[in-house]
Amino acid sequence: MGIMPPKRKPNHRSIVIVGAGLAGLACALALRSRGCRVTLIGHPGNPGDTRTTALLDGSIDALARLGIDIPDHEAAAPLRVMAIVDATQRLLRARPIRFEAREIGLDAFGWNIPNGALAQALTAALAATDIDHIAGRLAGVEPGDEEVGLTLDGGEALTADLVIAADGRNSIVREAAGIATTRHDYPQTALAVNLRIGRDHREVSTEFHTEAGPFTLVPLPGRRASLVWVMAPDKAEALERMTDEELASAIERQSHALLGRIEIDSPRSFWPMTSIMADSYARRRIALVGEAAHVFPPIGAQGFNLTLRDISALADAVAGRADPGSAPALDAYARARSFDASSRRSMVDLLNRSLLSGQVPLQGLRGLGLYALERIGPLRRAMMRQGLARSVEH
Repeated sequence: MGIMPPKRKPNHRSIVIVGAGLAGLACALALRSRGCRVTLIGHPGNPGDTRTTALLDGSIDALARLGIDIPDHEAAAPLRVMAIVDATQRLLRARPIRFEAREIGLDAFGWNIPNGALAQALTAALAATDIDHIAGRLAGVEPGDEEVGLTLDGGEALTADLVIAADGRNSIVREAAGIATTRHDYPQTALAVNLRIGRDHREVSTEFHTEAGPFTLVPLPGRRASLVWVMAPDKAEALERMTDEELASAIERQSHALLGRIEIDSPRSFWPMTSIMADSYARRRIALVGEAAHVFPPIGAQGFNLTLRDISALADAVAGRADPGSAPALDAYARARSFDASSRRSMVDLLNRSLLSGQVPLQGLRGLGLYALERIGPLRRAMMRQGLARSVEH
């Protein structure tokens, strides 16, 4: 007589994703597209979120495979050129440099889209599937060797072979799994706001390097752009008190009037600059994706692009397995993601620290690196391709 499989409870699920923001929605769609049975738990994200995400080429391809055509979206704008301008007042300054997508055979490096518009597109795609979406809040998590127990705030209890934490930087699922984090707080605050501009951006994203951090203008459709401005906390407090007209004037001065007259076109959001890395990507039938696993400063458009690479690797690790939460599956996932995430964290941290540092040798190395990228074509093209690491490989 053969060994009987364990009897499952009626409320048992194969894979449960906790968190219905951008990460959770994309993860649910990607896993379902690979044949996995998926349950999504969480209240839908804010469709009015005006903050934007610059989706790089690999992410555009990943979303296209899920039926989401970002280049045709009315709220998205292409990023055909990326420019870096050293706006510091230090002794050693780098020359301006431009990276053009056509140099590596692309029409655009990526596309910039408001988070709310992206969430709506993902939600619409989800509605066209058989994914079970429970619009509730998680109240408790109990990891186990054979299954994970989940309790919703309404009292409903579930079990699952695999639970995916897509519930953000303060993940209660990660905490329940006992996965620690390494955190570094920078002496910086970031401002995100959308702008109406007086001159065409010509589909160029421009990053000004300042002593306090980057000031980055990214195209939106028409004469509009999004801004992420990293600065000292006291500067942020002063800007937060300004009227829209005063803030627009400050932005215009900081950008050297690159885009002409500036007007504020969205609510402002400020947040402290932090780096967070989970010590492990998976443990006890729980896997982490997105900000549950990593939080970076907004430099180099890592954020959601890195999240999509998490999702791709997780789908590769669990698709087709009878037990998606098994140790071999989650070990494979952790191995696939650890180097990419840690290396990109180091890259972002080094660039940010080089801007904040007053040490001449570090400034010189940053300037020398940018000079080499400007002058050495093969090196520049290799760096561009590396920055656009594909989100999905099949």
